[in-house]
Amino acid sequence: MIEKVEEEIQRLLQEINYDEVTRLFSTLSGGKRLRAKLIFKIASQIKESLTLAAIVELIHAASLLHDDVIDDASLRRGTASVNATEGSKTAIMLGDILYSKAFSSLVFFDKAIASRISSAVTALSIGEMQDVALAKSFNSDEKIYLDMLYLKTASLIEASAAAAAFLAKKDVDAYALYGRNLGLSFQIIDDILDIVSDEKTLGKPAMNDFVEGKCTLPYIYLYHSLDEDGKGKLLSLHAKKITEDETFWIKEKMAEFQSVEKSFALAVKLSDEAKLAIGGEAELIAILDTMIKRSY
Repeated sequence: MIEKVEEEIQRLLQEINYDEVTRLFSTLSGGKRLRAKLIFKIASQIKESLTLAAIVELIHAASLLHDDVIDDASLRRGTASVNATEGSKTAIMLGDILYSKAFSSLVFFDKAIASRISSAVTALSIGEMQDVALAKSFNSDEKIYLDMLYLKTASLIEASAAAAAFLAKKDVDAYALYGRNLGLSFQIIDDILDIVSDEKTLGKPAMNDFVEGKCTLPYIYLYHSLDEDGKGKLLSLHAKKITEDETFWIKEKMAEFQSVEKSFALAVKLSDEAKLAIGGEAELIAILDTMIKRSY
């Protein structure tokens, strides 16, 4: 299935008729193609699902290109990012081209599908803006963080599932809930991995989120568990390059207060809600189980 999606992506890229775009896209790491798998599994019998999956993957790739520029990231999935090898201007323009091609291909779908996907792109852009704003100071509000997470990550996964359900004439609301919770739990697990994994596994420096100013769930839970001195110390380390001793202190305190375990419990809760929404669809349940097992 993934091979067919890759072929469809290449077909859309060829329609752009600019070899440099095809070359640059070939340098991107494809990743898990989670959104494409989701669309294909929900609407596998509908021929349009292949093009929809390719469109959504172009959108996702464009958002990552812009994300890397915003974060000044030199690595993406363990390989050099386009902004690192070609410059930020090229990365932004490539992202714009992929967005534009995705939208021009989306207009051939039913208005309900086109509206759902395009609205999700607006949402993820707002989420990215909120993420940047939140990094300016330490955020200790779980709801604010989860609302941003929904916009930045879960909204496009939610829209992908809902659009696929619309194509297949299935319960759109149920599959939208599945996609929303999958997206949220997926990112929470990523937040956990940033803390518990090493650089080789992550493809980027470990604990990089906190250094960049991002306060993910484990840090939020830790903050509320610490005494006043501990809170002061955590705040003093925020958005700075931290030493091995400081890293050890954070991990030691997270172990003491089970900050990671609390975050994981929320991811499991969201995953379980998603399973209930779509009943006994084994392949979709397997996606959730695989995602959860990425943890530790």
